[in-house]
Amino acid sequence: MTDRKRWIIVALVFVAIMLNYVDRQILALLKPTLETEFHWSDQDYANMLSAFQVAAAVAFLGTGWFIDRVGLKLGFALGVAVWSLAGMAHAIVGSVAGFITARVVLGGAESIGTPAAVKSAAVYFTQKERSIALGIGNTAPNIGAVVTPLVVPALAVAFGWRAAFLAAGALGLIWVAVWLSVRIPAVVEDGVRPAPIRWADLFRRRETAAIAIAKVLSDQVWFFMLAWLPDLFHRMFGLPQGTVGLPVALAYAMAAAGALTGGWLPTRLMANGWSVNRARKGTMLLYAVLVLPVTLVLIVDDAWSAALLLGLGLFAHQGFSTNLFALATDIVPARAVGSTIGIAAFCGNMWSIVLIQLAAVSLAAGYGYGPLLAICSVSYLLALGCIQLIIPHIVAVPDDGSGAVAMAH
Repeated sequence: MTDRKRWIIVALVFVAIMLNYVDRQILALLKPTLETEFHWSDQDYANMLSAFQVAAAVAFLGTGWFIDRVGLKLGFALGVAVWSLAGMAHAIVGSVAGFITARVVLGGAESIGTPAAVKSAAVYFTQKERSIALGIGNTAPNIGAVVTPLVVPALAVAFGWRAAFLAAGALGLIWVAVWLSVRIPAVVEDGVRPAPIRWADLFRRRETAAIAIAKVLSDQVWFFMLAWLPDLFHRMFGLPQGTVGLPVALAYAMAAAGALTGGWLPTRLMANGWSVNRARKGTMLLYAVLVLPVTLVLIVDDAWSAALLLGLGLFAHQGFSTNLFALATDIVPARAVGSTIGIAAFCGNMWSIVLIQLAAVSLAAGYGYGPLLAICSVSYLLALGCIQLIIPHIVAVPDDGSGAVAMAH
């Protein structure tokens, strides 16, 4: 397969994951408008977010298996089609219960995005190339998070808030048509077959535990930021609906850069003779340290300084997350990557509900965002520490995925 054809896959996965995050972020950006129209409380909003996370988490237990079982091509297409229709359904509901229902379907369908994206790297790229492919793919959520606050408020003002949900969903359906029309051979065979490693075996492996624990500690930060960042700027700096998207866009632009460096840096280090173990963990340590200053948001005086600090934290998150996904492709055979990522994402999504609900509790009690930012600042060092304890030395599996899952030693 030529490089050109493989990068078509990267581009399509990039667009799909970007749309995934556009669909889920629209609600956060339209929160001031929708809570005025429908008389929501902060707890109502937190409940909508939690419903999304629960649905996504439960679905992750099946979507990774689904991708491994039916194949990447068809599985990814079905997931994007369903989440696009669910996103469009937000435009026709008019109650808290209606929005919760739409969020449940959206969350369940969008859960297919992560295992499908990681499996794409495992199927279409060799082990040495996967960090770059994952790094580019992992910029997609951030590009979506940059574009959405710049476009959605203007679209809502011009055509009404419903237009934002309808437009994003329509783009997803167009993507499905393009994805199904592309024919590109895989590096690793992918098709309809049973996963060669049973789920019971995956649950017992320490590699799965390491990835799952790290996802718990890093995902809680990402989903907290995605859900509450516009509200943070609104509350702490008094930014109105029309301007709150600008510092949010800056923070996520920095996050996109983090994903790119997260793929480039370990690849460069390995090219210079570093082992996979040293390059992967050294890179993750760098990003874990870069998150520490995020608590300084509490003492800055303007929104742009806060955006730079939060952007640094998101830059580090995406660099760390890129390497966590790459770690999964390092130590898990390609034919079981989807299931492993699905298990880890289930754990991450379920635990992130705690931080989402804690935000509503902290705000209601008058503590503000301080306790939440403190948790964010130390999460990545804890995650890396757990990885080191569980996997003292990374052993990469063969590119063809035919071997057993490599055991750490």
